[in-house]
This record gives sequence, C-alpha cells and structure tokens, in this order.
Amino acid sequence: MAKRVLIADDEPNIVISLEFLMEQAGYETRVATNGQEALDLVASFHPDLVLLDIMFPGKSGYEVCQRLKSDAATRDVKIVIVSAKGRGIEVAKALELGADAFIAKPFSTRDLVGKVREMLGDA
Repeated sequence: MAKRVLIADDEPNIVISLEFLMEQAGYETRVATNGQEALDLVASFHPDLVLLDIMFPGKSGYEVCQRLKSDAATRDVKIVIVSAKGRGIEVAKALELGADAFIAKPFSTRDLVGKVREMLGDA
C-alpha cells in the first residue's frame, strides 16, 4: 500500500506542484487548503506525512503542528513545514512545536522529494 502524504497549503500553484511531485514519487495524496481542513483530513485520511504551510487564515500551520504533535493518536505523523517564512526564528518555532523538518520556499523539487523519502524510510 502506498504511503500517504497530506499537502496543506492555500496557494494553488504550490498545491498543484506538490501534488504532482508526491504522486510521481508514488505517494497517495490529499489536499487541505486551511488549518482546520488539515486537522480534519489527518483524522480521516491518516497520512504518514504532512507537508504543512505556516500561513493560513484561521488556524495557522503552527497551531496545526502543535495539535498533531500533542495528540497521542497523531504524534507519530511526520510534519515537514514548507514555508516562505524561512528566517531562523520561524524555523526554530516550527521545530520547537514538533515539526520534523523545515523546507523554505522556493524549494528544490529534488530536495523536497528526497526529504519526504528520507522521512518515510523510502530513501
């Protein structure tokens, strides 16, 4: 069975790109366009990994990350923050809240796919 990746981003061009990359790499994908939708999809889709943006209306990616990592049912889901907010303070905050990795936009598609494969044990 293919491993599952949830893409949580509200930028259509990023979503299309990430969805294509993950499907080409052999992963089953779903897309959330806001923080609450991401939490709902984690509960129903049970992804192995979430590619999570920080900037959302309503619940931020930080809140989503913290909620997932503080819940015993979802704490093992890998979280890769993919954000244009790539300064040291944002990276530190994401990692402090439980993110497993941080990739700054714009990103190298090869690096992103490599990081996902590494985190899911497919490297």
